[in-house]
Amino acid sequence: MKPLTKAIHDYLALRRSLGFKLRDAGRELANFASFMEQRDAQIVTAQLALEWAQQPRHVQPAQWSQRLRYVRCFTRHHLASEPRTEVPPAGLLPFRAARARPYLYSADEIQCLLERALQLPNSAPLRPWTFHALLGLLSVTGLRVGEALRLNLDDVDLDTAVLTVRGTKFGKSRLVPIHNSTRDVLAGYRTRRACELGDRDAPHFFVTRTGCPLDGGDVRNTFYRLSRQIGLRAEHDSHGPRLHDFRHRFAVETLLGWYRSGQDAERLLPVLSTYMGHVRVSDTYWYLSAHPQLMQLAMSRMEKRWEPQQ
Repeated sequence: MKPLTKAIHDYLALRRSLGFKLRDAGRELANFASFMEQRDAQIVTAQLALEWAQQPRHVQPAQWSQRLRYVRCFTRHHLASEPRTEVPPAGLLPFRAARARPYLYSADEIQCLLERALQLPNSAPLRPWTFHALLGLLSVTGLRVGEALRLNLDDVDLDTAVLTVRGTKFGKSRLVPIHNSTRDVLAGYRTRRACELGDRDAPHFFVTRTGCPLDGGDVRNTFYRLSRQIGLRAEHDSHGPRLHDFRHRFAVETLLGWYRSGQDAERLLPVLSTYMGHVRVSDTYWYLSAHPQLMQLAMSRMEKRWEPQQ
C-alpha cells in the first residue's frame, strides 16, 4: 500500500472509530487515492485536489464542492505528518446548497396514498400491508425514511407504544412515543408479517416476503408510482412530493397545533426537536420559516404579546 493510500486508510479508520460512518467520504477518498497514484503524486497540492474534484465534468457543482470538502478534511489531518501537504482553500468551488421546497400533504392526500398502497399487486401478499404501515408511520411520526427502514422487531415495543430509533443521522438513539391508533396498525402488520414469514428469521420490522429488509430505492420508486396513481405527480415528472416531506408535514402540523391551542410553541420547540432527532433547535425552527401560515401565527402571537395593556 502506497504511503498516501495508507494515510487515507488510517484517517478513515480513525474517524470511524470515533463514530463517523463516512460512507460517501470513504468511497470518494479511495477514488482520490487512485487518482493520485495515476499521477504518480505522493504530495497533495491544491491544484491536484481541484483537478480531481471537478471530475466528472457533467455533474452538478454541488458534487464538485463536496468532493473537494472531503479532501480538505483529509489534508487538515494529513498536514501533521506531511508538512508539504497543501490544504485546499475554503474559497475554492464555493457552493451553498439550497433546501428543497417542502410539499405539505393534505390529510386527504395521505389517505389516498394509504388506500392505494393496499391496492399494490398482491403477488407478494405482505407487500401492500408493508407499504400501508410504513407510509402511515412516516406520516404520523416524522421519522426519517432510513430510520423507519432500520427498525428491528425489538425496536417496536407495542406494549408501551414506544419506538427505539437507532443508528440515526447523527449517530444517536432516541425514543419515539406513538399514538394508540398507530400502535394498532403496527400490531396488525406484525401479525400479518408473522403469518407470511412463518419460522424464517427476519430481524427487521418492515420486510419483503422473504424476510429481507426493504431496499430504499425500491421504497422510493414504489412511492413515486403510488404518487402518480393518485395525481400527486404527473406521469413523466422527475420532481415532486418526496417521502421526506412527511417529516416536514409532521413538524408543521405539530407547530400549528401548538399555536392554535394557545401553547408557547417557542418553549416547546426543543421537545419537537428532540422527538425528530435534530441536533440543533435551529434545524427544527427552519420548518416555521418555511411555512407562511406558521409565520402568520407566530407574528400574530408576537403582536398580541406587545399590545398595550388596556
